[in-house]
Amino acid sequence: MLKPLHLLTLRAVCQSGSFAIAARDLGYTSSAISQQIAALEKETGLVLFEREAHGIRATTAARRLVDSSARVLAALDDLDHHVRELATGTVGRLRLGSFPTASVRLVPAALTAFAASHPRAEILLEEGEPDELLGPLADGDLDVALVYEYGLSPRQWPDGLTARPLLREDLLLLRPRDSGPGGDLPALSGARWVTSREGTAGALSLTRLCAAAGFTAEVGFRSNNYDVVRELVSAGFGMAVVPALGHLDDERILATRLTRRSAHRTVVALHREAGSNPLLGAVLEALRHAVPGDADHLVPVVS
Repeated sequence: MLKPLHLLTLRAVCQSGSFAIAARDLGYTSSAISQQIAALEKETGLVLFEREAHGIRATTAARRLVDSSARVLAALDDLDHHVRELATGTVGRLRLGSFPTASVRLVPAALTAFAASHPRAEILLEEGEPDELLGPLADGDLDVALVYEYGLSPRQWPDGLTARPLLREDLLLLRPRDSGPGGDLPALSGARWVTSREGTAGALSLTRLCAAAGFTAEVGFRSNNYDVVRELVSAGFGMAVVPALGHLDDERILATRLTRRSAHRTVVALHREAGSNPLLGAVLEALRHAVPGDADHLVPVVS
């Protein structure tokens, strides 16, 4: 198989009419150019240059070979350019996993900023709860995943993953606006509660918060959809504790920040320690800047 380097050298010599000039243009010595041409003549069985007293003259075979290889060399040049773009993250694809509330409150802003700086790159989004995203992330089906951990239900992330905290959000106590006074947990020992599915970190956090306040929460409804939780609270079916990302201002609801030190949730970007996707750094930066710096109950984590 003909070597692209030899064809490039042949083209340079034919264009310049000199081994010495071609060597200067390509950054080689004249001896190296002569050796490459000799190797190409041996590979092809062609005489490519006739040596004359005052220089060289390209043969017809050499010029035809230059013409025939032009398309191949152009394709290789395009390939080289594409590889450089991939290596620098100018183009490429990144697969992002995210839990639902982050998909609503963080991901759109991050993708908008990323697309502005990397218009030819592509991001694919897969949504799921943290435990659903860890497997695809470890297996290489995702490049980065947005996950969370509650202050009262801390997580130990699997070996081989790097955790980059993005923000800390307060936990908010939600009550119907007409529920009257009593905005702290101890005063709500007789209330019914709306929380997430049994066994989830949010449900466990509520159980521990209420236990610390001296009572066991009576759960009447469960949903992982915070819109459903909010509607149930506004309709008077119970109280709820939700993370700040999961709450939207609603005139029917009183939202009060819980002051207990561990009443918070931390949003974390996870990626493999050996993650080699050149777009990873830019996406992490876009996610970090997507955290609103002036929003109530959301505190960016500076690292």
